[in-house]
Amino acid sequence: MFLGRVVGCVWATVKHPEYEGVRLLVVQPITADRKNAGKQIICADSTGAGTGDVIYWVRGREAHLPFLPHEPPADAAIVAIVDTIHLAGQERGEPC
Repeated sequence: MFLGRVVGCVWATVKHPEYEGVRLLVVQPITADRKNAGKQIICADSTGAGTGDVIYWVRGREAHLPFLPHEPPADAAIVAIVDTIHLAGQERGEPC
């Protein structure tokens, strides 16, 4: 799993039939200390995440698993919304 921040959405009127009802979001990968880490990607959303949310995302074969029994041809998917991140050396976790 990887951390990311939702920065936008994709609107597609014509798409693969397995994507019916699935939201596609633009995600900026981030490090645990919330710094940008690489290029933005498009993720299928299984959580209801919104712009600005810090999320966990997966890639590869696991990306379609949250949508079973449907199997959209996804390469990346959001699987969790992160509430807080606790790092060693901090007295308490900071809300995302």
